[in-house]
Amino acid sequence: MGSRIGLLGGTFDPPHLGHVALAAAAREQLALDTVLFLPVGDPPHKQDQVVTAVSHRINMVQAAIAAHPHYTLDESDTHRPRPHSTATLLPLLRQQYPDAQFWLIIGGDSLRDFPTWHDPNEIVELCRLAVLARPSVNLDWERLQTAVSGLQTAVDFLDPPHFRISSTDIRQRVRDGDTIDGMVETAVCEYITTHQLYV
Repeated sequence: MGSRIGLLGGTFDPPHLGHVALAAAAREQLALDTVLFLPVGDPPHKQDQVVTAVSHRINMVQAAIAAHPHYTLDESDTHRPRPHSTATLLPLLRQQYPDAQFWLIIGGDSLRDFPTWHDPNEIVELCRLAVLARPSVNLDWERLQTAVSGLQTAVDFLDPPHFRISSTDIRQRVRDGDTIDGMVETAVCEYITTHQLYV
């Protein structure tokens, strides 16, 4: 029996307590052995935005999960040529963890938009989807099933953690000189201050 691994990808600009809480919810509800935090090297959906250097984002993820033995930083997506997509990342992870069962942790809005992802059929062949339930997101299952065969049977819904934090809000608060205590791990806050990120 292989290990049960959650995959939490993201820009992590910066990683916050909501990310940590989401990993905890997935691990607890799906009995995962570990959750891999996978910083995206070159986010395909943020080509028109300024994204913090990947070296800083990697260091912040390391700081954010340092106190959590069941979370692991995985830099696979940052060390490969573009374009970066989940469909091309999963085979690389399969090579590293040949016997594992994967759950890709995503939000309900990502599930709604899943047919627009690069090669969604390949993704559901390689992993299950752990979806953060969001009441505000309406899912048209008929459309989703037509676009991606077998999608509904590949989904496990997660009860959402009680954290409503966004990286966008954190960056704005730093720019405004407001505190971000209680939004990120202390070590992440110190890193942001030391390296004068988001100012």
